[in-house]
Amino acid sequence: PMQNLNQTIFSAMCAMLLIGCGATNNLTMSAVEPAPITLSKDVARIGIINRSLPSEGNKTADKIDKILSAEGRNLDREGSVTAILALKGQLEGNETIEEIVIIDDLAHLRKGLSVFPSTLTWHEIEDLCEEYNVDAIFSLAFYDTDTKVSYKATMMDIPNDLGVKVAVPAHELTLNTLVENGWRVYDPYNNRIADELVFSDHVVSSGRGINPIKAYEAIIGRKEAVLYQSKSMGINYAQRLLPYKHRVNRDYFVRGTDNFKIAQRRAQAGDWDGAAVLWQQETVNPDPKVAGRACYNMAISNEINGNLDEAMQWASKSYTDYNNNYALSYLNTLKYRARQKEVLNQQLSR
Repeated sequence: PMQNLNQTIFSAMCAMLLIGCGATNNLTMSAVEPAPITLSKDVARIGIINRSLPSEGNKTADKIDKILSAEGRNLDREGSVTAILALKGQLEGNETIEEIVIIDDLAHLRKGLSVFPSTLTWHEIEDLCEEYNVDAIFSLAFYDTDTKVSYKATMMDIPNDLGVKVAVPAHELTLNTLVENGWRVYDPYNNRIADELVFSDHVVSSGRGINPIKAYEAIIGRKEAVLYQSKSMGINYAQRLLPYKHRVNRDYFVRGTDNFKIAQRRAQAGDWDGAAVLWQQETVNPDPKVAGRACYNMAISNEINGNLDEAMQWASKSYTDYNNNYALSYLNTLKYRARQKEVLNQQLSR
């Protein structure tokens, strides 16, 4: 009898665990976040400067880097120009911007370092804006390609004098190039740095030859790959002026009463409004656990429909009235989304 009782208790505990684990389903929904970069509403003309080019007095460290890059002394220069042209091209598609001006011939502002240089003074920014008739400054603060070279002994097939391929000892050369650049945005209307960001990615290239020089000569497309990566970085940075969509995950309750089971099937079929009808009925269930879950699900339903204020009210009720602990965390998430929506509305009203 004791053994049977233990088995019964164990079975009941397993059933409770299964019920608990299966109490929710996961869904994903689209959410719109405000643009990471917010400019003053009066900004209509943007100037772009390239501070990544080395100044006359700052070439020692840069020469070392160019030797390591192993593909020409102008790779950093070409990469930075490619990034800026890509930034300009992408910004030209932004409806809130009237004109983009690339500001050249600023040798006194160049640094050519692989880290962020000191920020320009607001006096310097205001002078640039006045001279070139722009409202804000985008700065490519630094651009750097750092190449690591590695060798490996290997074998390769080459034809002999008779045209028959034979295996001979060879060298395999691998170039791992870190492409890194940093951007700053100066908004003189508010005297603030509107953004500061670093992009980085790797370009890996390799070749084989009977000696290291031949292995290097066998490497194809490295420069093109670096420039393509630079172009992508410029495009991606320009997109930080735009709102963006992403997917967010949410859990909703599917256990409690028969209405929850039916609502689950409606939700799975895409009928979220139909599911909400049943959840609404359970918000007055005498069982506080069921009512709390129903209120929580009503918050989910309202968020899906874009009604964040109503969603916060339901989530608050789920936590305060029925002590649903999931609801407190969800309420904070909804408050964050509401704040982001306010920022987004301000950006869209520019």
